[in-house]
Amino acid sequence: MDAKMPFKISVLIFVKDVRGRHLLIRRLKEPNKGCWSPIGGKLEMAAGESPFQCAMREAKEEIGLELEEKDLRLFSMISEKAYEGDTHWLMFLFDCRKPIDRLPADIDEGAFRFFGLGEILGGKITIPETDRKLLWDIWQEHHESGQVILRADCGESGKLTSKIEQVIK
Repeated sequence: MDAKMPFKISVLIFVKDVRGRHLLIRRLKEPNKGCWSPIGGKLEMAAGESPFQCAMREAKEEIGLELEEKDLRLFSMISEKAYEGDTHWLMFLFDCRKPIDRLPADIDEGAFRFFGLGEILGGKITIPETDRKLLWDIWQEHHESGQVILRADCGESGKLTSKIEQVIK
């Protein structure tokens, strides 16, 4: 595998409604086109944007939710090697502590819907395999307290391996 791939930095924001259901977007664009994912996006690196600033900007742009740093809790950083065989990612995962009270309007990136955790983990909806194997377990274990830093390797064969590098309690 050619290790000379673009390296991108992104955030994912785990937003819930007042009933505790997760807001997901069915993506119309790559990566993960056609899959349900938490909202998020890429850092504006040329502007020197921080992960918190990116999460606040993306929440405003995608769902109209005004956030401050105190509304976000960073619970994980994941370095993902060779995702879909073409990009390395550094992802910052945030739990949003400010619930929303209604479904946002669809945007050009996709349509929104609320799902219970059982629907997400039970295979009733299409989510990226990396989300199924990594993100939701991490969210369940660390979104309220602690942080986990890990690396994931999607590998040449597409087989996902991961290693927790540090857990902070």
